[in-house]
Amino acid sequence: MKAVHTELHRSHDPQFFLVRGVVKRTTEQPERADRLLKGLKDGKHQLVEPTEFGQGPRARIHSPEYLSFLSEAWDAWTALGDAGPEMIGNVHPVRHAATYPTHIVGKLGWHTADTAAPIGPGTWAAACAATDVAVTAAQMVMDGEDAVYALCRPPGHHAYRDMAGGFCFLNNSAIAAAHLRLKHERVVILDVDVHHGNGTQGIFYARPDVYTVSIHADPVAYYPYVWGYAHERGEGAGLGANLNIPLPIGTGDDGYMQAMEIARKAIESFAPGALVIALGLDASEHDPLKGLAVTTPGFRRIGQAIAKLGLPTVFVQEGGYLSDILGANLTSVLAGFEEVR
Repeated sequence: MKAVHTELHRSHDPQFFLVRGVVKRTTEQPERADRLLKGLKDGKHQLVEPTEFGQGPRARIHSPEYLSFLSEAWDAWTALGDAGPEMIGNVHPVRHAATYPTHIVGKLGWHTADTAAPIGPGTWAAACAATDVAVTAAQMVMDGEDAVYALCRPPGHHAYRDMAGGFCFLNNSAIAAAHLRLKHERVVILDVDVHHGNGTQGIFYARPDVYTVSIHADPVAYYPYVWGYAHERGEGAGLGANLNIPLPIGTGDDGYMQAMEIARKAIESFAPGALVIALGLDASEHDPLKGLAVTTPGFRRIGQAIAKLGLPTVFVQEGGYLSDILGANLTSVLAGFEEVR
């Protein structure tokens, strides 16, 4: 399996992470990509540089005002003269009878769901490069590759149409799915990250053409807390095109594979033409965020189950944080896929 990657991700190097009132260094560090690259090397995957697709694929998913905000945010922030080294909102309006702000501090709050998406001088460039990685992988699959892996950083599945959050700015998985829609009538996004793909769900919630499925730690006690419950099934034309499978904290391999079987049946009933895997590796038993307890052999089983769906597949990297086993888990899930396909 070929893998798409760019070193441009390094321009995004966030520092701030607020955990239960304590400021820590974020777990979404450039070193994540280094460990994932080692996993690709160990699996003997060929690396491919992305093609620049420009703003078009991003504009299919994200609003014009949001893209404008992200592209101009850092310059507006530094022009304040007394601002900090990263952009972190101090107001998050709930948008009830609200007016879109003109001041950069107001825009920052409007366009961020939480404090876990600090914007720095290179964030926009890195986020755009990540979308090019995802779209390149999708295009390669559309051109005949059976499956391609996209090493996207920063990740994307918590990003809404016009709102960043949870380390995410542009929704790489959603952008890949929208690109696949240029060829396929129906596409599925299967999110196996330990966190619910709330941004992806929000983007497609009223659409019947992209079926969003998320297997994740139960949000009753885990981020994002207010999205990801089983009763969230879509709305309007998209009613029934969203499936959430929340798992008890600490669920291991066998419980996870039971959820994969539920997902398989639902995906096959939808009869898609292509599949996007929002590949979080943070369901690992060794991940620092401690939500689920999937082993390295368990990730191989997940890869095998994905392969059995028999669909053209784009793997888009989401979570998976700094642990000694991160690269091995990537090697394992891709190897499991290749064993079947």
